[in-house]
Amino acid sequence: MSNAPSPKPSNAPSHAAYHVRDREGAKSIWTRLGSAWAHADGQGFSIQVDAVPLDGRLTLRVFTEKKD
Repeated sequence: MSNAPSPKPSNAPSHAAYHVRDREGAKSIWTRLGSAWAHADGQGFSIQVDAVPLDGRLTLRVFTEKKD
């Protein structure tokens, strides 16, 4: 057994929340609305959104940094 402290969990979100609108014959429009953090017990998420879509769908994707 070790007395070393366990690493502190990151405050960074694990997922990004997007509003997705499908368009006929064209690519879907993805608009980032917020972020999601996994619960410590792994049984759910806390989601913070900056806007609520009136149509389309809300999609959660694993958060990744954009590369240049």
